Amino acid sequence: MPLRLASRMRAVTPSATKAMTAKAQALRMAGHDVITLSQGEPDFDTPANVREAAIAAIRDGHTRYTAVAGVPALREAIAAKLERDNGLVYDPDAIVVGCGAKQVIFNTLLATLDPGDEVVIPTPCWVSYPEMARLAGGTPVLVDCQADARFKLSPAQLDAAITPRTRWLILNSPTNPTGAVYSEKELSALGDVLMRQDHVWVLTDDIYEKLVYAPARFASLAALPTLRDRVLLVNGVSKASAMTGWRVGYGAGPQDLIKAITTVQGQTSSHTSSISQYAAIEALAGDQSYLAKFVAAFRDRRDLVCARLNRVPGLSCRVPDGAFYVFVSCQALMGARVYDGRTLRSDSDFALYLLEKFNVAVVPGQSFLADGFFRVSYASSLDDLERACGRITAACEALGQEVA
Repeated sequence: MPLRLASRMRAVTPSATKAMTAKAQALRMAGHDVITLSQGEPDFDTPANVREAAIAAIRDGHTRYTAVAGVPALREAIAAKLERDNGLVYDPDAIVVGCGAKQVIFNTLLATLDPGDEVVIPTPCWVSYPEMARLAGGTPVLVDCQADARFKLSPAQLDAAITPRTRWLILNSPTNPTGAVYSEKELSALGDVLMRQDHVWVLTDDIYEKLVYAPARFASLAALPTLRDRVLLVNGVSKASAMTGWRVGYGAGPQDLIKAITTVQGQTSSHTSSISQYAAIEALAGDQSYLAKFVAAFRDRRDLVCARLNRVPGLSCRVPDGAFYVFVSCQALMGARVYDGRTLRSDSDFALYLLEKFNVAVVPGQSFLADGFFRVSYASSLDDLERACGRITAACEALGQEVA
């Protein structure tokens, strides 16, 4: 008898960013010189003091099971970080540590959604938000945020999207894939709408908090006192501390919610690696002088990519205020003839063209629910970005010609 999958799997698609990166890796293993700009992962090494903290944890015997919600010292370090950096006071018991911010988000939705409950998600959005809502039994309500609004959700759009079935708004700032950053004023205006809709909870994904480029400044809906009792703040160490593989994220919010998230986690993954947790303590409480260097390097890379791609006929992009992504419009290229007599019908076609003929991996905008764009991650070296931009330029110039 063939395997019968659960019906929920028919509504869920694999991660497009992971899929494109896997294709690039397969081509690289086959001997192709592929430049991968599809993965949201800093190319920096994890800082030395963080690595040493992990080694010390092993030597000190911190290799056994921990509390499901995380070791007390890490939850205390998170509470101290939130008060120091964000002016937010949380009891350590109001904090849960997960295997990355991604797990915290999924556990939250699984703990709170019933079939038919709705989750408002501004688009373009990270590929996993809608899929996690569907896996948890909910219905994603996708709100199209246009490029001329810098891809940001307006109060009027939020108000129109909310129904009696709305349980959550998921808001990410700085955003993946666009790098947009919501100002305090913009968040306050969204907060006014949410105050009138007091059945809606807010999940604020602050994972790119530290990657903001002046004059922009980071702000979070969790800082609005009027919403504090129905906000889950999600963050982690993966992006700012170059710790993607360590898998440490956290959530802070009302204790009843944290307890429910912890119950889900206790029956699934238990806890994240004990070694990773002790490394994260150092990342949050130890020397963070590396961060200014990271941000400066990302700014230089951003400026290079935007300048190069905005000179390419048919491409255009806004200069993002945060994260490490550029969201590039390729709408002007649609209908152009490419190899094998085919034409570009979508951004997915263009992304495959770049990968198959020019060995550059990007993620099509359709994956983020925004047609006519592609996402470039500039979390790579300047040399790789220079070469990739050169190849993208050549790819656009070759349209209408036969490519060998």
